[in-house]
Amino acid sequence: MKLVVQRVSRARVTVDGDIAGEIGPGLLLFIGVGDDDDREVVEWMVDKVLALRIFEDEEGKMNRSVRDEKGGVLAISQFTLYGDVSKGTRPSFIKAARPGPAEDLYNFFVTALKERSDLEVASGVFGAKMDIELVNDGPVTILIEK
Repeated sequence: MKLVVQRVSRARVTVDGDIAGEIGPGLLLFIGVGDDDDREVVEWMVDKVLALRIFEDEEGKMNRSVRDEKGGVLAISQFTLYGDVSKGTRPSFIKAARPGPAEDLYNFFVTALKERSDLEVASGVFGAKMDIELVNDGPVTILIEK
């Protein structure tokens, strides 16, 4: 599993012009599911995201988590995180999970976020063409892979 985690002031996802999910200050997550991922990997990732200390404390140090900030989380599925361009210029997605298992694990990820926190959790629509709007705060962007 691969995550791109962005600390945001706000973020929104729309599908066909309709808002599917939006948050104020918090984390925008782009989630790529690999072909060898399972629920154990998802649970590890959810715990990591909720504990990730990338918000500033009173001294300006990254010492606070999204839980500490009572921020929101917007989770977006993005299989293109598994795009491999090591050979040629057209990405290969052979290491990305197939749509069925990927959607199951993505939904499990979103559900686990909701169950393990009291945060506002919003999500995109799996497999849809989505428009993402965000204001990256910092900028802070972290890559997590397991």
